[in-house]
Amino acid sequence: MLFYRCLSLLPFPALYALAWLGYIALYYVSGYRKAVVRENLQQAFPDKSATEVTVLAKKFYRQLAQVTLEIVKARRMTQAQFRQRVKVLNPELVHASSDGLRSSVIILTIHQGNWEWMLHAVGANLGVPLDPVYKPLHSATSNQLMQEVRSRFGSRPLPLANATRDILRRRREFRLLVMVADQSPIRRERSYWTQFMHREAAFYLGAETIANATGYPVLFAQCHRLRRGYYEVEFHTLPNSPNPTKGHELTQAYVEMAERAIRSEPESWLWSNRRWKRRRCDDQPED
Repeated sequence: MLFYRCLSLLPFPALYALAWLGYIALYYVSGYRKAVVRENLQQAFPDKSATEVTVLAKKFYRQLAQVTLEIVKARRMTQAQFRQRVKVLNPELVHASSDGLRSSVIILTIHQGNWEWMLHAVGANLGVPLDPVYKPLHSATSNQLMQEVRSRFGSRPLPLANATRDILRRRREFRLLVMVADQSPIRRERSYWTQFMHREAAFYLGAETIANATGYPVLFAQCHRLRRGYYEVEFHTLPNSPNPTKGHELTQAYVEMAERAIRSEPESWLWSNRRWKRRRCDDQPED
């Protein structure tokens, strides 16, 4: 943790110079998940040539190095810095959905842009903390860093395994819940299978389950990367009526919005995730 704390003290110009070295190390030296990234890009964009896929992969690794260090820097950033570097385009949609910040809202998003900066920037703009639902990392050190970053300014991170119980127990309390739901669920979790970026993929049903049980409105938040170190967040509404005849309408709408967001800005999504590692034929029967 001492290493991360020292990194967070660096000014932004030094941080981005270090990020360039990180890109060289990730792409050219270690080849971090290079085969996974390339396969994901080729499957998602079958019309792109090998050269175009390589260019896109390099852009992804450059942004990955920058975003990683930006997240470390978030340990020391003030709310004023988050407001300066991340513009929230339509906060009025959150106000309207939450009855003027009096009733809870579920905010779904993806690993695009800088999803960690987005958390605190939205909270700073709205004047209320956001509680993120997170999947613990395998590395204890990295997990501790993320806990420190996410719990700033009054936010209360909720481990995924305990989130549903906590939310239902405190459902009458006002809170803005953030769920980054584009990771692949583990095999024992109930999943929804659908087409995503030209391949079949499983998605969590947790957000849909919580929305149906609580009646909370659901929004989708897209984080656009404007340039290095600057972003903007845009909210979109999602259907959340618990109508059994409509099937998994909310989850399907989330998947479609996620795909549109990725295709509009492919280099800033987390392509190193093993998103399509599961196959339906090896999984539980379709829900």
